[in-house]
Amino acid sequence: MDDSIMDNQLSLDTYLNNGMKNLMSNAYKAVFNNPKESLFVFRMQTVFGRSEKKRKSYSEKENLHIPPFLISSIAIDCNLSCKGCYTRTNKVCGTAEKDKREELTADQWKKIFLEAAQMGINFNLLAGGEPLLRKDILEAASEVEDMIFPIFTNGTVITGSYINFFSQHLNLIPVLSLEGCKENTDNRRGQGVFNRVIHSMELLKEKGLFYGTSITVTSENLDTVTSLYYVNLLKDLGCKIIFYIEYVPTDPDTIHLALDEDGIAKMETNLEKLRISCNDVIFLSFPGDEKAMGGCLAAGRGFLHISPDGRAEACPFSPYSDRNVVQTGLKEALRSPFFAKLRDSGLVGGEHTGGCTLFENEEQVRGMLSVE
Repeated sequence: MDDSIMDNQLSLDTYLNNGMKNLMSNAYKAVFNNPKESLFVFRMQTVFGRSEKKRKSYSEKENLHIPPFLISSIAIDCNLSCKGCYTRTNKVCGTAEKDKREELTADQWKKIFLEAAQMGINFNLLAGGEPLLRKDILEAASEVEDMIFPIFTNGTVITGSYINFFSQHLNLIPVLSLEGCKENTDNRRGQGVFNRVIHSMELLKEKGLFYGTSITVTSENLDTVTSLYYVNLLKDLGCKIIFYIEYVPTDPDTIHLALDEDGIAKMETNLEKLRISCNDVIFLSFPGDEKAMGGCLAAGRGFLHISPDGRAEACPFSPYSDRNVVQTGLKEALRSPFFAKLRDSGLVGGEHTGGCTLFENEEQVRGMLSVE
C-alpha cells in the first residue's frame, strides 16, 4: 500500500475511533435517566475498546483494514412502494427481485454477523426492503451481543410484540423513516404513513426505548427537517438519534430534489447549530459527514454493504460486486480487488464535495468491475 494512502487510512482510523467514542458518550448522555439503557451503553463502551484493538491487530498482522461499520440489506420484501426508492431502482427489493434472487437464511446472516463482531466491527446497519419483515434474521442478530444493529425501517409494521422484542434486545435500535412533515411523508411513502410512524414513535417512547429517525433530505424539505422546531418535535416523541440522508436521484425527473452545493453548505451550517442547541440528540449525516473524513467511506474504507443474497458491495447506492460473503467469508470479501481499485482511483477516499461519489460516477465504477 502506498505510504500516503496508509497515512490517510491511519488518520481516518483515529478519526473514526474517536468518533465512535464520542457517539457512545453522547448515547450515554441521551439515556442517562434510563438505568437499563445506561447499563447497556456502558457495557458497549467496553466492547468497543476491545474491538478497536482487534481492528488494529488485523492491520498490523495481516495488512488488512477492518472498517468499524457494516450495512446489511437483509430483506427483499417491502410493504411500501416509495417514490424514488433507490433499493427498487437498484433491484435490491421488489416482487420481481424476490423471484430472481435467493435470499440468505437467518443462519447465514448470523454467521456473517458473528464473523464481523469477531473482527471488531461494532455497528451493523440493517436495511432492506423492510427489515422488520425478516424477524427471523433480527432474532439471529439479537444473539450477537457485541454488535449494535440500527434497523432502518419505514416504521409501519411495529407492533406491541416488536416493542417487547426491542425492550429485551437493546442492541437492536429501530430507526424510523420520515420525509419531514405529514404532507411530504405521505406524498412519497403513501397516504396515512406519517400517522402510522408517529404512532410507532409514541409506542417506543412509552416503553422508554432508545430509537432514532432517518430523514431523506431534499431541496424541498431541507429548511423544515433541519429546523430547531422540527427537531424539538422529534425530541418530544422520544427520538435520540437523527440520521440525515441526502437524496440521491434515481430518476432524471427528480434531479432537482438533490441538494446543490449551496444546499449542502446550508445543511452543514444548520447541523452545527443543532448539535449545539440539542446536545441530548445525536446527529449524523450521510454522505455529508464524509467530507470531514477525507472522502467517501465505501468499499471497506469505513464500511461495506452486503446485499440480500450476500454480495459484498461498496455501497448501497452502488450495487456492484466481485465477491459473495457466503462463498468467501467477510475477511476475504474485504480483500476484494474491485474495492482496491475504487480506493486507488480516488473515488473512495478522494476529494469530496458532497453527494454520493459512486452513484454520480456509475459508469466509471462499472468499468472497474472485473469478475475473477
